[in-house]
Formats: sequence, C-alpha cells, structure tokens
Amino acid sequence: MDYTIQTSVTGEFDDVVDATNAALKDEGFGVLCDIDIQATLKEKLDEEFRQYRILGACNPPLAFEGLTEEIELGALLPCNVIVYERGGDIVVSAVDPGQLVGIADNDGLDSMAAEVTERFDRVLAAVTDEFESTSEA
Repeated sequence: MDYTIQTSVTGEFDDVVDATNAALKDEGFGVLCDIDIQATLKEKLDEEFRQYRILGACNPPLAFEGLTEEIELGALLPCNVIVYERGGDIVVSAVDPGQLVGIADNDGLDSMAAEVTERFDRVLAAVTDEFESTSEA
C-alpha cells in the first residue's frame, strides 16, 4: 500500500531540507518539530545512519477543520514530511493525507485531506523545480 507521495532530487541534503521548509511555509504549513534521525540514532544507540529528517508539518486552519470534524484526529497530527538520502539522491516524501485520514473512516474529512494533498503536491513540485529531479516515485 502506498502511504506517501514523494519526489527524488539531486542536491545538497541541507539545501533540500531548507527548500522543503520554505515550500511548506509557502503552503501555509509550520514545522512544529524537526527530528534529525541520524543524530538521534548516533546519540542514543551509537549507530551510523544516513541523513534523515522528519519534519512535523501543520497547517493551523486545516488542522482546526479536521479536529472540529474528528476530535481524535490529533493522534495523527502533525503531518510528517521526511527528507532522506537514497544512493546519490535526496528523497522528499510526505504522508498521503487521504491514507492518513482514511484511518478515521469519516467522510467529513475527505475535503480537508484533498486540500492537504494538493498543498503537498505543490510542495513537492516546488522542491523538484528548485533541484534536478531524478525520478518521481
């Protein structure tokens, strides 16, 4: 089952993270948390891992709409966007909002999920436009 939407680009990892953050901001998302998995695994487990960041993105008006419709939706928020190395490429991947809210089995969330999907599609397109795309997955 596909549960993300993603793009793959060539570029410097930190530049792709910065571009992703800027594109999210342009679409009305704030990044509530930025988890550096590579640093965390090194610190906690003394294990080496590829560069990998989890950006917890939230669009307050859309979050409010979703929580008003389904109070338990907060367990699925924020919407995560990940940036990681794969070979020589940098992948930017966002949770598929339709799959995410499908868990709630509430048709009242469909329009909100569609709106978030459109915004995430534009985020990925903006990152792809800024860097050389290697493939769309």
